[in-house]
Amino acid sequence: MGTTGSGGGSGAAEVLFVGGAIWRPGAAPVHALAVRDGGIVALGDDARALRGRRTEVVDLRGGSLLPGFRDGHLHPLAGGTESLDCDLVDSADVDEVLRRLAAHAAARPDDPWILGYGYPPEILPGGVGRAALLDRVVADRPCALWSSDHHMVWCNSRALQVAGIDAASPEPPRGTIVRDEQGVPVGTLLEEAERLLEPSMPPRDDAKEARGFRVGLERMASAGLVFGQDAWTDPGRYGSYARVADEGALTADIDLAFKVEPDGWREQLDAFIETRRRAAAEVDRRRADGVPGGALTATTVKFFVDGVIEGGTAHLLEPYEPGWGAGHLDPACGHDHGIANWTVEAFVEAAAACDAAGFQLHCHAIGDAAIRRTLDVVEAVAARNGPRDRRATIAHTHLVHPDDVPRFAALGVVANLEPLWAQRNVIMTDLTEPRLGPARSRWQYPIASLLRAGAPVSFGSDWPVSSHEPLHGIEVAVTRRTADGQPPQGWLPDERITLEQAIDAYTRGSAFQAGHDRDRGTLAVGQRADLVALQADLDAVTPDELGHVPVTGTWVAGRRVYGPG
Repeated sequence: MGTTGSGGGSGAAEVLFVGGAIWRPGAAPVHALAVRDGGIVALGDDARALRGRRTEVVDLRGGSLLPGFRDGHLHPLAGGTESLDCDLVDSADVDEVLRRLAAHAAARPDDPWILGYGYPPEILPGGVGRAALLDRVVADRPCALWSSDHHMVWCNSRALQVAGIDAASPEPPRGTIVRDEQGVPVGTLLEEAERLLEPSMPPRDDAKEARGFRVGLERMASAGLVFGQDAWTDPGRYGSYARVADEGALTADIDLAFKVEPDGWREQLDAFIETRRRAAAEVDRRRADGVPGGALTATTVKFFVDGVIEGGTAHLLEPYEPGWGAGHLDPACGHDHGIANWTVEAFVEAAAACDAAGFQLHCHAIGDAAIRRTLDVVEAVAARNGPRDRRATIAHTHLVHPDDVPRFAALGVVANLEPLWAQRNVIMTDLTEPRLGPARSRWQYPIASLLRAGAPVSFGSDWPVSSHEPLHGIEVAVTRRTADGQPPQGWLPDERITLEQAIDAYTRGSAFQAGHDRDRGTLAVGQRADLVALQADLDAVTPDELGHVPVTGTWVAGRRVYGPG
């Protein structure tokens, strides 16, 4: 069966994919795709006609070939580097955390601090960890453990002592020291209070961060990811990224987002601009020198607008349910509404300056008040700076007031979501819903509503906060069910989306967010050959099986970065 023309000029294909389903929803089915010079040059019979003596033939063995996945919000350097310390991801309970921690500390007798990452906050009562528990296994050295969402840190007594955190310590701006009834810190620090530890902690060197970045890239490649928006870094870490890129080991395109500080953004902006210029120049240099690998760019800035609901620090329009906030009272109304990291005026001023400098705005906004404030600020920035293709992004898009759903499309704001979070799991039932109450709980992760309203939607993982594998998130986006199939009809079933929509959000949607050509992320002649091969034909897979389909190969611009061969 023929297709649209080969469009690739003369010459044999370098890679030819056969024997499987080529993912092209709405188009005539084809079962072959040809690649040359990093691009897709032919489909169907036209592709088979380009087979030459040196063509590498990839037999899909009845599986699928999809556009490479693109993660609109993850942390490959931080996630990989954290995995080199005590890995607490998916710990079943507090006892397992303590067992892992004890083993790690015993194996590192000379480490001045014991650090761990990824414990699930829902294993702790109210999400609060107490120093006395950690003291049982690590008492001789400071110990600090970051939760899976990275918005709270659990410390032992020695860490609090070394950092000078005690009953007399004032509350830091935009953070909370969790205390008992007598005002004594219990061992949990929320949001910016985490930074009270930094002066006492040993810094990570470039070599360790580069090693961690390689780990992050390996995990991305094995999951079929060809692009990642690194959603939180700073210019001082650029060297760790560049070291890996100079080795030709960049197996995906990576864009860096620099965190904007409310108290220091004016001093930061020049460094952001200089690092962006340096990154662009070095992309050109590597290409001229024939260094393989993806592009490392720095075109984005990151605003933390608020915290997270499970910690009581997301910024809400109405109060948290009684007893479930983080103790921050809004002076205007006297209720506990979470933490607003920016005033409207300061947010507009900083965002407008970054936008005028040509950066894309990438804004962590979880609560309904934070999301509304971000939409207001994007609108104000557009009015101040004039129209341009800015593609401002709200990351996570967790709790959206129904009145604000249509504003995403009206303002051209990209709604970036982690679809894996759109399920009624333990963190939802034990921490999130009790803080919101039943009415607001129905406003969470309104993916289908945003799509129906015409919003540009992209998907991401926030790895290492949650699984980096797109198919895990795609399954939940389609089913809105937990791993054990609950609830049977899906949580908030009106917000389920189709498989085609979910894949589109993890490919074209995230490509659009990244400022790439609108059609990047499709399998069409003329597109870059960013591809992922799956072991199964997705049209023959039930929704509950999507997350279990293995990735068998990943290609970036036609170069294999994962899989045999």
